[in-house]
Amino acid sequence: MIDGDGFRHNVGIILCNCDGDVFWGKRIGQTSYQFPQGGVDYGESCLDAMYRELHEEIGLKPEHVKVLGSTQDWLRYRLPKHMIRRYSKPVCIGQKQRWFLVRMLCDESRLDFETTEKPEFDGWKWVNYWMPAKNVVYFKRNVYKRALEELLPLHAELKKTVVEK
Repeated sequence: MIDGDGFRHNVGIILCNCDGDVFWGKRIGQTSYQFPQGGVDYGESCLDAMYRELHEEIGLKPEHVKVLGSTQDWLRYRLPKHMIRRYSKPVCIGQKQRWFLVRMLCDESRLDFETTEKPEFDGWKWVNYWMPAKNVVYFKRNVYKRALEELLPLHAELKKTVVEK
């Protein structure tokens, strides 16, 4: 779905392990990494899109995660001019994303990048919570930073729970 301003509706997923580190997925055939993300289909809620994308991109099902929270509003980024497909109708100039912080409840062996014919990732690693904001492709950095900042209190609660155990 693309809104009247040209922004594609999208969800972003910050997946944490039990230590509070976050999943950092290597884009298939590339050297770049990003969080799982994907479009919201017409008539689909952001939460439903998040669960669908989580399964399509990394093989996890709703019972494999616990949703800790989401950003209150859409966070937007614009695509660089050279990446805008002007021949597409409607023209997409960027994405507006609702971000979710989720905790993985299952073993890493459940991760599966081959649930669709066109996988997004071919590798991954656990990284420090803030590392992605500095290392994602430049035009997404502000959105990553804003999402991580807004969800930090929920991540802090997760980390506190880990320390108390």
